[in-house]
Amino acid sequence: MTEKGNPRIYLSGPHLCGREIHFLKEALDSNWIAPLGPQVDAFEEEFAHYIGVKSAAALSSGTAALHLGLRLAGVVRGDKVFCSTLTFVASASPILYLGAVPVFLDADPDSWNLDPNRVEEELERLSRNGQTPRALVVADIFGQSADYERIERTCERYGVAVVEDAAESLGATYRGSRTGRFGKCAAFSFNGNKIITTSGGGMLVSDDEALIQEARLLAAQAREPAPHYEHSRLGYNYRMSNLLAAVGRAQLEVLEERIAQRRSVFRYYRSHLSDLPGITFMPEAGYGQSTRWLTCLEVDAEAFGADREMVRLALEAENIESRPVWKPLHLLPLFEGCEVVGGGVAERIFSRGLCLPSSSSLSRGELARIVEVVRNVCTAVNHPS
Repeated sequence: MTEKGNPRIYLSGPHLCGREIHFLKEALDSNWIAPLGPQVDAFEEEFAHYIGVKSAAALSSGTAALHLGLRLAGVVRGDKVFCSTLTFVASASPILYLGAVPVFLDADPDSWNLDPNRVEEELERLSRNGQTPRALVVADIFGQSADYERIERTCERYGVAVVEDAAESLGATYRGSRTGRFGKCAAFSFNGNKIITTSGGGMLVSDDEALIQEARLLAAQAREPAPHYEHSRLGYNYRMSNLLAAVGRAQLEVLEERIAQRRSVFRYYRSHLSDLPGITFMPEAGYGQSTRWLTCLEVDAEAFGADREMVRLALEAENIESRPVWKPLHLLPLFEGCEVVGGGVAERIFSRGLCLPSSSSLSRGELARIVEVVRNVCTAVNHPS
């Protein structure tokens, strides 16, 4: 609470449907509470069916899914791996886990996702010197798909494996298909702030059933079939617990409803803020539908009269959580010295971009409160008393 007594409005909170307790009771009644179990099997099957792929492996996090996806794409120490720069750090951390070298590529101003032109230009340049990367991590950000038709066509020409980071785009579509159906495999996240959540968890999906079977093996410490504990390869403790999978099954049942609610939140913001000078919203690419997992806008300080940070601080003063859009990875100290192709578009979006509260459970009163703060900032700087 603030001194005014306003309850906290969070950026993207969990939204339970009530059915979670039903599946959790099933899990508890069966005495399966450790990793693996019937709920995990069912969640994998139901999730794969929703995405439209043949197989899925439920894991401890989206980062774990990306790590396994890159390893199974053949990435080894010293390899170059292309990666979107306008994304969360977890898109690139697994590249470092494997001892590979990230190369960051700029965003497309029309979608904020990876720029297909940059991919094509850089692969053409590198191929002339025999230096093509092993893989490309394509991050779908803020609920919207990248342009996979162009990206996959280019990568196929140069023999580069595509790994889709769909952590933020569950339920979004690209040319009629749901995200997660592109590249060699795709990774999803069920972190607490995602459109559906298992508290913590992730999923690796693919039409390559052998790849997913191998992922399951590696995620269970690479234990081989034997009456004793037999290990000949390095594995990980990455499998999802039966209890978390139970929560995920209930959440998956209401995913389409959650998408509709998030898109309704976006429409409210657009209808109540678009008339303000200097305010533009993240564009929706014509090739698909975004879930609007987070509603993001840009604040042109010259036109609006205040910059992004002034708006964020005004919201925080009213106990409303917002945050800047992703800081481009090539600007993070962790990746200092890494190569970047372009970067100016991502840097501009970061300098102006703000994520507004986007929970699917937001009430009209809460949305009105958020809008009022943003409009008051504009009024105060343009019409001071």
